[in-house]
Amino acid sequence: MAETVLYHRDGHVATITYNRPQVLNAINGELRQDMNAAWNHFREDDEAWVAIVTGAGRAFCVGADLKDGAGAAGSWPGSFWEIPTINSFESGMEIWKPTVAAVNGHCLGYGLTLVCACDFVIASEEAEFGFPEVRLGVPTIVGAIRLPGRVGWHNAMELLLTGERVDARRAKEMGLVGRVVPPDRVMEEAGALAARLLQAAPLAARATKEMAYRGSQLPWADAVRMGETMRRLAGATEDAREGRQAARESRPPRWQGR
Repeated sequence: MAETVLYHRDGHVATITYNRPQVLNAINGELRQDMNAAWNHFREDDEAWVAIVTGAGRAFCVGADLKDGAGAAGSWPGSFWEIPTINSFESGMEIWKPTVAAVNGHCLGYGLTLVCACDFVIASEEAEFGFPEVRLGVPTIVGAIRLPGRVGWHNAMELLLTGERVDARRAKEMGLVGRVVPPDRVMEEAGALAARLLQAAPLAARATKEMAYRGSQLPWADAVRMGETMRRLAGATEDAREGRQAARESRPPRWQGR
């Protein structure tokens, strides 16, 4: 049986691929487990500094496989009510390395929730985006938590409460997509962006991304205190010393990720 998720690292860039093209990369229990494992692997791999996530075939991900809806959500211990389902990247797994969504086609439901968790979104001109759950009689939960902060209240409600799809151009207008490109250039553009991201010191980039998130959750003084602590920690790394030395010598730095 083919793997439902492919993981490939080239240098410091990991590519994670939904791989059920015969069902437009719909998420069943097996794919959910494999996708969670892939993100865990990326998070723990010290040599993986940037991730690109995409879909095999003509879709990015059309959301839950309706033949295995429970499996698509994953499993968690204890009562379903008291314990949050933070068991996947899209539902809250903390990954501070930069992430790029290369959306090559339909992007619906859980697929769009994952896109909302990524830092950058590059979309094919043929891509479509939507949260169809309300038209199936069920609510969107994590997508409803993430989307307003991403695109604003009005745009979020348009997607969440109508269940309609929008094309890539409209998604860019909303602020959901950063760049729209021809279908055959999606991965090329994602790779070029990843190469730009690798110019930054990886630990400094992670600290900056985490502060961008934590800072929006904390009171101002607490955010500044946390940020100054992280600045000192990052400033004591080998990469920080290398960055200063490279600047003095007018040469590109050689980052090590430590």
